[in-house]
Amino acid sequence: MHALNDFFARLSRLLKKDGRYKEEAYLFVMNALNHAVERLGKPGHVTGQELLRAIQEEAQTQFGPMSATVFQHWGIKNSLDFGLLVFKMVEEGILSKTETDRLEDFRNESFFDSLFNGESHYRLLDEEWKETEKLKWQSKQ
Repeated sequence: MHALNDFFARLSRLLKKDGRYKEEAYLFVMNALNHAVERLGKPGHVTGQELLRAIQEEAQTQFGPMSATVFQHWGIKNSLDFGLLVFKMVEEGILSKTETDRLEDFRNESFFDSLFNGESHYRLLDEEWKETEKLKWQSKQ
């Protein structure tokens, strides 16, 4: 229980210093980190790209097509924001890093575009599809 109290005390200090990201974003990253460690089957270090992949998987599971909206609500605008968030936790002593870890490890230009893989089956409605459905509905009236 002491470790959990220490975590929340450090997180609280971090949030007071820099309120750019919501508390939920930090908790989500910790959950995704745990997911990455379990999936990779190796305790210890996870790279920035491995963590981003776990973040995408967790987002797909927890938020589905609303993931980008949730991230933006938390203050996350791109993949580098996750890196900044991680490095803030490193500074506060919540996480650790290796000498080779860099913020650039979290750069992924297509992070939001590739939030869902081909198996997710999430699809936003395009205007043509909406018009087709509208015509079908009107013909049934």
